[in-house]
Parts: sequence; C-alpha cells; structure tokens
Amino acid sequence: MTSLDLLFAAFGLVAVLAGLLAVTTTRVVHAAMWLVVALGSLAGCFLVLGAEFIALVQVLIYVGAIVVLVLFALMLTRSPVGPQREVSVGPRRRVLAAGVGAAAAGLLLAVLVPVATVLPERTVTSTETMARDLFGIWVWPFELLSLLLLTALVAAFAVSRMDSPAEGARAADVAAAPGDPERGLP
Repeated sequence: MTSLDLLFAAFGLVAVLAGLLAVTTTRVVHAAMWLVVALGSLAGCFLVLGAEFIALVQVLIYVGAIVVLVLFALMLTRSPVGPQREVSVGPRRRVLAAGVGAAAAGLLLAVLVPVATVLPERTVTSTETMARDLFGIWVWPFELLSLLLLTALVAAFAVSRMDSPAEGARAADVAAAPGDPERGLP
C-alpha cells in the first residue's frame, strides 16, 4: 500500500463517519456541519485520485453553495435548532432503518464489486475535455438546478416573512377585543 492509498482510505473513513453523524444527529445545524465535513472529505478523495477539477467543483458547489443554502433556509424559516422529541422515532424504527440501509449498502457492493473487476483500462481525461462536456452538453441541467435553488431560496424567504396561524389569530383577537380585561387593556 502506498501513501496515496492510505490517504484515500483516511479521507474515505472520515467521509463515512461524518455521513453517519449527519444522519444520526438530532440537531439540524449539527447535521449540516457534519455534511460539510463529509463533502469536504469526498473532495479530498477526489484530490488523491488526481481529479483536481472535480474536487474544486465539489468544494465550490456542494460545500460552498448547497450547505450554505441549507443553513440560510434554516435561519430564515426559524426552524428549531435543538432536538425535537415530538418527531423522534422509536428504537424499532431506528433498527429497521439501519437494517434497510445495511441491505442497500450490501446490494450496492454486491453489484459494484464484480463490475469493478471488469472495467476497461482507465483513460486520462483532460480538464479541457471535461469542461467542454460540462459547459456544452451538461449546461442546461446545471442551469435548471441553479434555478431550482434560487426558487427554494426565495420560497424560504417568503415563508420566513409570513405570520404563523397562531400569531395571526392572536393579532385578530387583540384587534377585535381592545377592552379585554384579562389582558389588562382599557
């Protein structure tokens, strides 16, 4: 094993552990931060493999844009930061989810490991060829994705500015009964 193999394994292990922590934590902001670590480790894996362009795209788009968008939406929608016990599931569902996840991972490994042994010889693709394909063939999916993210950001902003039904009902009660003795108003 070379030092690059060990570095790749270390980045992969950090990515897997951070991914597990991202889906098992009870705090939404902590999940977003673990997602940053997992995506950054994946970019490290790309760097070790010699795909510097893909690593840069990983950091810029996923770590820099997607996670920031998630955190911005969390702040705008005033979602609770702490754990929510009312949406927590019981231990039976957690074990079932872990079993389904392990079965899906096993199925992927059973399919991908035999395929990896019959792959053709690796060809080196230049960054120029990759950029031509990315901005020529795949430009419309990226543009549609950016439009979707912009729509999500505007929707999060609109939702954050709306009054909740409880706040609207309280405001209507105060306006309808200005002389309410329980509130101490004249």
